[in-house]
Amino acid sequence: MLSKLVKTVIAGCFAACASLNAANCQTTGNAPVPYKADSIIFNGKQTGLHYGATITIPNGGRRHTAVVIVSGTGAQDRDGTMAGHKLFADIADYLTRKGILVLRVDDRGVGKSDGNYAKSTTGDFAADVLEAFHYLQTRPEVNPQHVGLIGHSEGGMSMAIAASKEPKVAFLISLAGLCMDGYDALITQNRDLVNAAPISTDEKNRYYQINEIMFKTARQYADSTNMDKVLNARYAEWKKGDDEWVKAHNIQYDHFRFPIWSYVNQATSPWYRFFIKYDPAPLLIKVNIPILAMNGDKDLMVACKENLANWKKLPAAGQDKDVTTIVLPGHNHLFLPCQTCTLQEYASIKSPFSPEALKIMGMWISKRFQ
Repeated sequence: MLSKLVKTVIAGCFAACASLNAANCQTTGNAPVPYKADSIIFNGKQTGLHYGATITIPNGGRRHTAVVIVSGTGAQDRDGTMAGHKLFADIADYLTRKGILVLRVDDRGVGKSDGNYAKSTTGDFAADVLEAFHYLQTRPEVNPQHVGLIGHSEGGMSMAIAASKEPKVAFLISLAGLCMDGYDALITQNRDLVNAAPISTDEKNRYYQINEIMFKTARQYADSTNMDKVLNARYAEWKKGDDEWVKAHNIQYDHFRFPIWSYVNQATSPWYRFFIKYDPAPLLIKVNIPILAMNGDKDLMVACKENLANWKKLPAAGQDKDVTTIVLPGHNHLFLPCQTCTLQEYASIKSPFSPEALKIMGMWISKRFQ
């Protein structure tokens, strides 16, 4: 798969460059590319932040359809560097070769962007998306009527919030984008991760129990100043019964551990409080634009079936009928082909971002906006 992709990319590049002045072809490594790539900094008028980004502009004088790539959970650089893979750089390269202008941005506090990621919420990240969207509309190379958003993972939440506030967003593309309420997303994600773990059925059941208790409590006390005390109390109550279970089963060396201290620290953060209360339904009912949603069926972080169903159902409640959902068999959360498909496998996968997903995105955008 890799050799086929490389051959296709190189062949496409040389074919395009052959008809252009050499000065118009920049390079990626040793291979020339048929587009211009600029490292920029733009200012957020509403947030007051400065954002570092890379903009890739197709050659040619016309105004282009454009996209902003929206990152998921965890402070990420503009290339979407995860487990050794530069996912957003791969997407930008492919789409720009297809004539689509791409803006990819450093998250708050990363690279050339300022701001404090640790104290921010998904709502704040949605504000960053809108700043990037509005910046693109000022660029002379961009068709301001054809600017869309591509959101990965939690980026699906961020772009849904942004699109519900900005009617000029032309389209949305979800790459394993989250489209469930925060509580259900946490329950589902942790269920899938526990199911995939090499532990006994008894240990899995113990995780299911304590996770549900903790998540329900966090949701109930999301706006409370004493959430930490309640979480610790609920855990202590559960632990008392769990200790009795361990004793009754004559378990001499109990390896089960729930990280209560780190969980409480996370749950009391602004981000978690916002996340666990999140509900996409009232947002997506306002969005009536073309939507493409894709998931790998081996995704352990954003459940394929449940999230794709919501991408289809929730916009339809607002009469949005132009929603396409696609399942990519054998692909994980990073759109990489996988074998064990666990998080631990990510770094050992040598294949690039799914060529199939790239092709689908490129054709879907071109059909509607080029």
